[in-house]
Amino acid sequence: MMNMKITLLTGKIFDIEKEVDFPLKVVASKQARRLSLRIDVKNRIPVLTVPKLCSKRQALDFVKSQKQWIETHLQKIPEQKLFEENEKIYVAGQELIIKHCDKICGGAMVENDILWVSGNKEFLSRRVRDFIKEQAQKYLYELSLQKAEKLGCKINRVVIKDTKSRWGSCSSLNNINYSWRIMLAPLKVIDYLVAHEVSHLEHQDHSAQFWKCVDELAEDCEFGKNWLKKNGRYLNQYI
Repeated sequence: MMNMKITLLTGKIFDIEKEVDFPLKVVASKQARRLSLRIDVKNRIPVLTVPKLCSKRQALDFVKSQKQWIETHLQKIPEQKLFEENEKIYVAGQELIIKHCDKICGGAMVENDILWVSGNKEFLSRRVRDFIKEQAQKYLYELSLQKAEKLGCKINRVVIKDTKSRWGSCSSLNNINYSWRIMLAPLKVIDYLVAHEVSHLEHQDHSAQFWKCVDELAEDCEFGKNWLKKNGRYLNQYI
Protein backbone atom coordinates (compact mmCIF):
# COMPACT_ATOMS: atom_id res chain seq x y z
CA MET A 1 0.00 0.00 0.00
CA MET A 2 1.36 3.40 -0.92
CA ASN A 3 1.10 6.65 0.97
CA MET A 4 -1.30 8.76 -1.08
CA LYS A 5 -2.13 12.40 -0.59
CA ILE A 6 -4.42 14.86 -2.28
CA THR A 7 -3.08 18.40 -2.27
CA LEU A 8 -5.63 21.10 -2.97
CA LEU A 9 -4.52 24.45 -4.30
CA THR A 10 -5.46 25.96 -0.95
CA GLY A 11 -2.37 24.20 0.40
CA LYS A 12 -4.31 21.76 2.59
CA ILE A 13 -3.17 18.13 2.37
CA PHE A 14 -5.54 15.19 2.79
CA ASP A 15 -3.90 11.89 3.70
CA ILE A 16 -6.07 9.14 2.20
CA GLU A 17 -3.73 6.17 2.67
CA LYS A 18 -6.20 4.22 4.80
CA GLU A 19 -9.13 4.98 2.56
CA VAL A 20 -7.77 4.08 -0.88
CA ASP A 21 -6.08 0.71 -1.20
CA PHE A 22 -4.31 1.04 -4.57
CA PRO A 23 -1.42 3.19 -5.92
CA LEU A 24 -2.49 6.59 -7.17
CA LYS A 25 -0.79 9.74 -8.45
CA VAL A 26 -2.60 12.99 -7.66
CA VAL A 27 -2.17 16.22 -9.60
CA ALA A 28 -3.68 19.56 -8.54
CA SER A 29 -4.73 21.77 -11.46
CA LYS A 30 -5.84 25.39 -11.63
CA GLN A 31 -7.28 24.82 -15.10
CA ALA A 32 -9.30 21.68 -14.36
CA ARG A 33 -13.03 22.17 -13.92
CA ARG A 34 -13.79 18.71 -12.62
CA LEU A 35 -12.20 15.60 -11.20
CA SER A 36 -10.77 13.29 -13.84
CA LEU A 37 -8.77 10.08 -14.12
CA ARG A 38 -6.30 8.82 -16.69
CA ILE A 39 -3.81 5.97 -16.83
CA ASP A 40 -0.08 6.69 -16.88
CA VAL A 41 0.85 3.77 -19.16
CA LYS A 42 4.62 4.13 -18.71
CA ASN A 43 4.44 3.92 -14.92
CA ARG A 44 1.33 1.71 -14.84
CA ILE A 45 -0.54 3.93 -12.39
CA PRO A 46 -3.83 5.88 -12.38
CA VAL A 47 -3.53 9.68 -12.24
CA LEU A 48 -6.22 11.76 -10.53
CA THR A 49 -6.53 15.41 -11.54
CA VAL A 50 -8.04 17.57 -8.80
CA PRO A 51 -9.61 20.97 -9.57
CA LYS A 52 -9.16 24.00 -7.33
CA LEU A 53 -12.49 23.71 -5.54
CA CYS A 54 -12.67 20.13 -4.36
CA SER A 55 -13.10 18.50 -0.98
CA LYS A 56 -11.48 15.37 0.36
CA ARG A 57 -14.83 13.56 0.36
CA GLN A 58 -15.53 14.46 -3.27
CA ALA A 59 -12.12 13.20 -4.35
CA LEU A 60 -12.43 9.97 -2.37
CA ASP A 61 -15.93 9.22 -3.58
CA PHE A 62 -14.88 9.80 -7.19
CA VAL A 63 -11.80 7.58 -6.99
CA LYS A 64 -13.70 4.76 -5.27
CA SER A 65 -16.50 4.94 -7.82
CA GLN A 66 -13.94 4.50 -10.61
CA LYS A 67 -12.06 1.56 -9.09
CA GLN A 68 -13.46 -0.93 -11.62
CA TRP A 69 -12.55 1.41 -14.50
CA ILE A 70 -9.01 1.71 -13.13
CA GLU A 71 -8.57 -2.06 -12.75
CA THR A 72 -9.95 -2.74 -16.23
CA HIS A 73 -7.61 -0.27 -17.92
CA LEU A 74 -4.55 -1.36 -15.95
CA GLN A 75 -5.18 -4.95 -17.00
CA LYS A 76 -5.10 -3.86 -20.65
CA ILE A 77 -1.49 -2.72 -20.33
CA PRO A 78 0.85 -5.55 -21.44
CA GLU A 79 3.65 -6.57 -19.11
CA GLN A 80 6.88 -4.70 -19.75
CA LYS A 81 9.32 -6.44 -22.05
CA LEU A 82 13.01 -6.33 -22.98
CA PHE A 83 14.38 -7.05 -26.44
CA GLU A 84 15.85 -10.54 -26.55
CA GLU A 85 18.28 -12.50 -28.69
CA ASN A 86 16.66 -14.36 -31.61
CA GLU A 87 13.57 -12.14 -31.35
CA LYS A 88 12.08 -10.97 -34.64
CA ILE A 89 11.26 -7.27 -34.80
CA TYR A 90 10.32 -4.79 -37.53
CA VAL A 91 12.12 -1.46 -37.78
CA ALA A 92 10.58 0.91 -40.34
CA GLY A 93 9.04 -2.09 -42.03
CA GLN A 94 12.25 -4.13 -42.25
CA GLU A 95 12.17 -7.53 -40.59
CA LEU A 96 15.22 -8.07 -38.38
CA ILE A 97 16.42 -10.95 -36.22
CA ILE A 98 18.30 -9.88 -33.10
CA LYS A 99 21.65 -11.64 -32.66
CA HIS A 100 24.33 -11.04 -30.05
CA CYS A 101 28.02 -10.98 -30.94
CA ASP A 102 30.58 -9.76 -28.42
CA LYS A 103 33.32 -9.74 -31.06
CA ILE A 104 32.02 -6.71 -32.95
CA CYS A 105 32.15 -3.06 -31.92
CA GLY A 106 29.87 -0.10 -32.35
CA GLY A 107 26.64 -0.95 -30.56
CA ALA A 108 24.42 -2.52 -33.23
CA MET A 109 24.55 -3.01 -36.99
CA VAL A 110 22.37 -4.59 -39.66
CA GLU A 111 23.71 -7.23 -42.03
CA ASN A 112 21.49 -9.44 -44.21
CA ASP A 113 18.37 -8.78 -42.13
CA ILE A 114 20.22 -9.62 -38.91
CA LEU A 115 20.62 -6.98 -36.21
CA TRP A 116 24.01 -7.75 -34.68
CA VAL A 117 24.37 -6.38 -31.16
CA SER A 118 27.80 -5.96 -29.57
CA GLY A 119 29.03 -5.76 -25.98
CA ASN A 120 27.96 -7.65 -22.90
CA LYS A 121 24.74 -9.59 -23.35
CA GLU A 122 23.17 -7.89 -20.33
CA PHE A 123 23.13 -4.65 -22.33
CA LEU A 124 21.55 -6.17 -25.46
CA SER A 125 18.09 -4.69 -24.95
CA ARG A 126 19.42 -1.20 -24.32
CA ARG A 127 21.63 -1.35 -27.40
CA VAL A 128 18.71 -2.48 -29.55
CA ARG A 129 16.65 0.39 -28.19
CA ASP A 130 19.45 2.87 -28.92
CA PHE A 131 19.70 1.51 -32.47
CA ILE A 132 15.96 2.00 -33.03
CA LYS A 133 16.16 5.56 -31.70
CA GLU A 134 18.99 6.36 -34.12
CA GLN A 135 16.98 4.97 -37.03
CA ALA A 136 13.92 6.88 -35.86
CA GLN A 137 15.79 10.19 -35.85
CA LYS A 138 16.84 9.72 -39.46
CA TYR A 139 13.71 8.11 -40.86
CA LEU A 140 11.07 10.24 -39.14
CA TYR A 141 12.99 13.45 -39.77
CA GLU A 142 13.20 12.81 -43.52
CA LEU A 143 9.59 11.68 -43.80
CA SER A 144 8.41 14.69 -41.80
CA LEU A 145 10.32 17.06 -44.09
CA GLN A 146 8.82 15.44 -47.18
CA LYS A 147 5.27 15.82 -45.93
CA ALA A 148 5.83 19.33 -44.58
CA GLU A 149 7.13 20.37 -48.00
CA LYS A 150 3.84 19.27 -49.56
CA LEU A 151 2.05 21.70 -47.25
CA GLY A 152 4.55 24.48 -47.77
CA CYS A 153 5.36 24.38 -44.03
CA LYS A 154 8.69 24.38 -42.24
CA ILE A 155 9.74 22.18 -39.34
CA ASN A 156 11.94 23.59 -36.63
CA ARG A 157 13.03 20.36 -34.95
CA VAL A 158 12.21 16.66 -34.86
CA VAL A 159 12.90 15.03 -31.49
CA ILE A 160 12.71 11.33 -30.61
CA LYS A 161 11.39 10.73 -27.10
CA ASP A 162 10.69 7.86 -24.72
CA THR A 163 6.97 8.54 -24.31
CA LYS A 164 4.09 6.13 -23.86
CA SER A 165 1.22 8.52 -23.23
CA ARG A 166 1.28 9.77 -26.84
CA TRP A 167 2.84 8.70 -30.13
CA GLY A 168 3.69 12.17 -31.25
CA SER A 169 3.09 15.87 -30.74
CA CYS A 170 3.57 19.13 -32.59
CA SER A 171 4.11 22.46 -30.83
CA SER A 172 3.22 25.98 -31.93
CA LEU A 173 6.97 26.49 -32.52
CA ASN A 174 6.87 23.80 -35.23
CA ASN A 175 8.75 21.27 -33.12
CA ILE A 176 7.61 17.67 -33.68
CA ASN A 177 8.16 14.89 -31.16
CA TYR A 178 7.82 11.17 -31.80
CA SER A 179 7.95 8.12 -29.58
CA TRP A 180 10.76 5.82 -30.74
CA ARG A 181 8.41 2.83 -30.39
CA ILE A 182 6.42 3.89 -33.47
CA MET A 183 9.34 2.56 -35.55
CA LEU A 184 8.21 -0.97 -34.60
CA ALA A 185 4.84 -0.45 -36.31
CA PRO A 186 3.98 -1.24 -39.96
CA LEU A 187 5.08 1.35 -42.53
CA LYS A 188 1.53 2.55 -43.17
CA VAL A 189 1.13 3.25 -39.46
CA ILE A 190 4.37 5.22 -39.29
CA ASP A 191 3.31 7.13 -42.38
CA TYR A 192 -0.05 7.94 -40.79
CA LEU A 193 1.51 9.23 -37.57
CA VAL A 194 3.91 11.49 -39.42
CA ALA A 195 1.05 12.81 -41.56
CA HIS A 196 -0.93 13.44 -38.36
CA GLU A 197 1.80 15.46 -36.67
CA VAL A 198 2.85 17.35 -39.80
CA SER A 199 -0.78 18.34 -40.38
CA HIS A 200 -0.65 20.11 -37.02
CA LEU A 201 1.83 22.54 -38.56
CA GLU A 202 -1.13 23.95 -40.44
CA HIS A 203 -4.01 23.05 -38.12
CA GLN A 204 -3.41 23.18 -34.34
CA ASP A 205 -6.65 21.33 -33.66
CA HIS A 206 -8.56 18.23 -34.72
CA SER A 207 -11.08 19.96 -36.94
CA ALA A 208 -12.55 18.60 -40.15
CA GLN A 209 -9.91 20.58 -42.07
CA PHE A 210 -7.18 18.92 -40.03
CA TRP A 211 -8.41 15.40 -40.76
CA LYS A 212 -8.77 16.24 -44.43
CA CYS A 213 -5.13 17.30 -44.42
CA VAL A 214 -4.07 14.06 -42.69
CA ASP A 215 -6.03 12.02 -45.20
CA GLU A 216 -4.29 13.79 -48.08
CA LEU A 217 -0.82 13.30 -46.61
CA ALA A 218 -1.19 9.74 -45.33
CA GLU A 219 -1.01 6.63 -47.46
CA ASP A 220 -3.88 5.05 -45.50
CA CYS A 221 -5.24 7.24 -42.71
CA GLU A 222 -7.95 4.85 -41.49
CA PHE A 223 -5.62 1.87 -41.38
CA GLY A 224 -3.08 3.84 -39.34
CA LYS A 225 -5.64 5.09 -36.84
CA ASN A 226 -7.29 1.73 -36.37
CA TRP A 227 -4.01 -0.18 -36.09
CA LEU A 228 -2.67 2.09 -33.36
CA LYS A 229 -5.93 1.97 -31.46
CA LYS A 230 -5.95 -1.83 -31.54
CA ASN A 231 -2.24 -2.68 -31.32
CA GLY A 232 -0.46 0.35 -29.90
CA ARG A 233 -0.34 -1.08 -26.38
CA TYR A 234 1.83 -3.95 -27.62
CA LEU A 235 4.49 -1.51 -28.80
CA ASN A 236 4.42 0.19 -25.40
CA GLN A 237 5.43 -3.00 -23.63
CA TYR A 238 9.06 -2.45 -24.65
CA ILE A 239 11.19 -0.62 -22.09
